[in-house]
Amino acid sequence: MDNSIKMSVNDLDFFYADFHALHQVSLDFHANQVTALIGPSGCGKSTLLRCLNRMNDLIPYSRVKGQVLLEGNNIYDPNVDVVTLRRHIGMVFQKPNPFPKSVFENVAYGLRVNGVKDRAAIAERVEASLMRAALWDEVKDRIHESALGLSGGQQQRLCIARALAVEPEMVLMDEPCSALDPIATQKIEELIHQLKEKYTIVIVTHNMQQAARVSDITGFFYLGKLIEVGQTEDVFTRPKLEQTSDYITGRFG
Repeated sequence: MDNSIKMSVNDLDFFYADFHALHQVSLDFHANQVTALIGPSGCGKSTLLRCLNRMNDLIPYSRVKGQVLLEGNNIYDPNVDVVTLRRHIGMVFQKPNPFPKSVFENVAYGLRVNGVKDRAAIAERVEASLMRAALWDEVKDRIHESALGLSGGQQQRLCIARALAVEPEMVLMDEPCSALDPIATQKIEELIHQLKEKYTIVIVTHNMQQAARVSDITGFFYLGKLIEVGQTEDVFTRPKLEQTSDYITGRFG
């Protein structure tokens, strides 16, 4: 296995009951790179994202065929502890979803769940995670106030800090900016650039410009199939397939 490959998806099929949502998807995610998944609504990109940390396990009557390998180990092996897996593969959702707790307790939550009791260690990790999420300077004076008082963009960065606090290897982002204004979006995009120095990032986005700005690799999904994948610049400027070109130029989607 190529050392730079953090995760490999091999011949993945996914079903919601009888609906065949993903067809034979194979895709490598490289360490310290941002991979963007693009395509029209309902094409399977968010389904694939949720397969990468087994969030789809929560959906009744769903099933998966094929392999998802994290550093060579199949995450769908029956012996895999899903809670531990999700600690290694953090997730940030479309809508900011802070807990109705203080800023501090939002970030500390995962640490406490994982059994960290040392108060000094928790405080240190909370501060480091907020700094990594480019939020510390904005919240350090209101760290014990409710996270629900933050702006939408701050809440989303808080959710990123919460995901980072448990020190994952990968961060999955499902349309992380779709509920945000342009200034908050720009901050999240700048943050993604910084985070890839330490993490492998996969982002689902409807925003073509965003995919072009933040990602190294782009995969284009259509009707449950990954039909084109490559270096982002190539996919956007020299797409191999007419469907990809039509989607990127706005002729459909």
